[in-house]
Amino acid sequence: MDGQLSFATLDYAGKKKRTKRDVFLAEMAATVPWSVLEAVIAPHYPQQGPQGGRRAFPIAVMLRIYCLQQWYNLSDPGAEEALYDIQSMRAFCDLELGRDPIPDETTILNFRHLLEAHGLTKTVFEAVAEYLEARGTLLRGGTIVDATLIAASPSTKNEAGKRDPQMHSSKKGNQWYFGMKAHVGVDASSGLVHTAGVTSGNVHDAKVTQQSMATRATPTIRRSAPRRQRGCSGR
Repeated sequence: MDGQLSFATLDYAGKKKRTKRDVFLAEMAATVPWSVLEAVIAPHYPQQGPQGGRRAFPIAVMLRIYCLQQWYNLSDPGAEEALYDIQSMRAFCDLELGRDPIPDETTILNFRHLLEAHGLTKTVFEAVAEYLEARGTLLRGGTIVDATLIAASPSTKNEAGKRDPQMHSSKKGNQWYFGMKAHVGVDASSGLVHTAGVTSGNVHDAKVTQQSMATRATPTIRRSAPRRQRGCSGR
């Protein structure tokens, strides 16, 4: 968004040290094929809000916020707060306090749901991973495969009178958990996520290890599944 920069932004731009976040976001701004991804999203993106009110935020802004959520594990409320608190993230999204409105958590949620509804999350994820690898940012020097248990309610006191058929039981140590597993492959050198997926809780971690690894054969570190409560995290 064009306009005059605030004194805070000018002071930040003149600081002597660039943090790792500064460097990483500058690389992403220059590396990711933003125009290509925006063109993919554009046919599905409304020009006004759902009630026909204010104009929607530019795709470029919302797409970058979505990427920040993936890179820094931000929930929808967390992403909104980060945009208020962290100058480097605002700069990455071309937002300026006092000049531009900051998307609230509902706007961020709606954009994420739009991507999911049209199957665009995988397109964005793979395009970013491909360009990172091409530029050498994703070194693929090894893969850490992490499995996280996401607990669901085992109760049958609901309208259907039965448990969610996609959820199953899994044993960790001497304790049983009911729910699903999130399997994430992380580049050991850069710490960036390159693959992600979910399975029922009863699927053994080893069965999805190959899918969670980089395409090139690399050493792998597999982490057992910690428990995570399934809830309204915004992700």
